[in-house]
Amino acid sequence: MARGKIQIKRIENATNRQVTFSKRRNGIFKKAQELTVLCDAKVSIIMCSSTGKVQEYVSSSTTTKQLLDEYQRRLKIDLWSSQYEKMQENLKNLKEVNINLKKEIRQRLGESLNDLSLKKLSDLEQDVDNCLRIIRERKLRAISGQIVTHRKKVRREEEENRKLGNGFIINAKEEDQHSELVDNEGHYDSVIRFQNEGPGIFALRLQPNEALSSQWMSIHE
Repeated sequence: MARGKIQIKRIENATNRQVTFSKRRNGIFKKAQELTVLCDAKVSIIMCSSTGKVQEYVSSSTTTKQLLDEYQRRLKIDLWSSQYEKMQENLKNLKEVNINLKKEIRQRLGESLNDLSLKKLSDLEQDVDNCLRIIRERKLRAISGQIVTHRKKVRREEEENRKLGNGFIINAKEEDQHSELVDNEGHYDSVIRFQNEGPGIFALRLQPNEALSSQWMSIHE
């Protein structure tokens, strides 16, 4: 049964279009390989799919560049002349831009001003004033940032000093309380010791704020 004739038009479905491209690409590459083997031909095929991928086939006995060079030689044409002219034109424009930029830089440094008209001198002065204003504003922001950072650092150090001071006061109070306990324990031991030395004997030690702070009194019953 004969296959129906396929209407040649763009395939709207993206999936079907990609499948058809892959099948026909493989068929074309197969035919190119057959031409290379059967007819000793030099074949080069370059394809760019709708997805941006480049597909290439070239005979094993040559390269794409060699075929392009041979094409230019036999037809006596230059495929790259137009591209070369465009590159030369772009290079010329870039050189002019570079020269103008260097000249503008020198003028902003106060050099090469003799050829400038009064209007250009006024415009240059205005540009320099605007640049100075922007620089001053940036400088003020930098100074303000440093001041804020310094104030934060000072507050942080003051807070640390305050915490250290509070800790020192607490430690001093604890040491005073401990000293009082040690003194009281010493008095108690003294009383017990003297009491054990003999019957009816008590030993008392006066506190430092009393008149006889370093004397001992013995009371006999």
